[in-house]
Amino acid sequence: MKPAIKAVLEVETPLLELEEKIKELKTVNQSGKIDLSREIEALERKAAQLKKSIYENLSPWEKVLLARHPERPNTLEYIQAMCTDFFELHGDRLHADDAAIVGGFARLEGRPVMVIGHQKGRETRENLARNFGMANPEGFRKAGRLMRLAASFRIPILTFIDTPGAYPGIEAEERGQYEAIATNIALMTSLPVPIIVTVIGEGGSGGALAIGVGDRVLMLEHSVYSVISPEGCASILWRDAGKAQDAARALRLTAQDLLRLGVVDTVLSEPLGGVHRDPEQVYRKLSGFLQEELEALGALPQETLLERRYQKYRKMGEFAIAEGAQRTHSPV
Repeated sequence: MKPAIKAVLEVETPLLELEEKIKELKTVNQSGKIDLSREIEALERKAAQLKKSIYENLSPWEKVLLARHPERPNTLEYIQAMCTDFFELHGDRLHADDAAIVGGFARLEGRPVMVIGHQKGRETRENLARNFGMANPEGFRKAGRLMRLAASFRIPILTFIDTPGAYPGIEAEERGQYEAIATNIALMTSLPVPIIVTVIGEGGSGGALAIGVGDRVLMLEHSVYSVISPEGCASILWRDAGKAQDAARALRLTAQDLLRLGVVDTVLSEPLGGVHRDPEQVYRKLSGFLQEELEALGALPQETLLERRYQKYRKMGEFAIAEGAQRTHSPV
């Protein structure tokens, strides 16, 4: 049974108040003392219209908040829902295990896969244990180790992105945070197995890119993906984190923006109100998509797979050579 939704975003408040009113009227109606069926039907129509209006017109900042919704499914929940025989592997064989990155062997409809993703917690204690999904260098090195292991067995790789960014602490920098991220990015460009990346929540900065290079990059409809958080961007540009809403618009971080810009390949629709309102629907949809893409990518010769991956990232990005000039793809 799906747990009741407790976390409420500001934009959802009018809708949830209306839904609560409908619930109260249904309770009274069930008592049989008074017939409120017509009133309930009218309010349900109003609620449906309001829900559609809210979630089809979210601002970039509201999408950020929805991507961070504490009840959105996390990586382990996707793995448990879509895969069987999951066997988690731990440690980077250099320093430690990092609970902010999870990964291991699994089967997707019988097909062996390596699954790797950021892992946030559900409540404060778990979030502290998982460092809120912000990995240290050992987390990225663990991910790299598992990717090499998958390649050695010719097993495709599925990664799930959901992080505010790499952990920015002094200890992480001392242990080579950005070297670990850069090494993973370079590694993923050359692995001779299919790689499919799914942004399931918040894709932040290098922490996301460290497991974000793939043959196919998918985003859920209300996920976000950016080089920096809106708060961080606002702090740098305007020295005011309160301008995060302006930064969110400027960053073009929504799935729809990134699909239009060619940064991602596919946007997977979510139930009205977000994936947390009906996760089973998204699990089925994503599982089917992954199976189809793995079948198509698995049929490609290794040389073709790597060349397509190379060309995919080589042509990414645009620039203007002069004011008013026609935009073209960057050659870098």
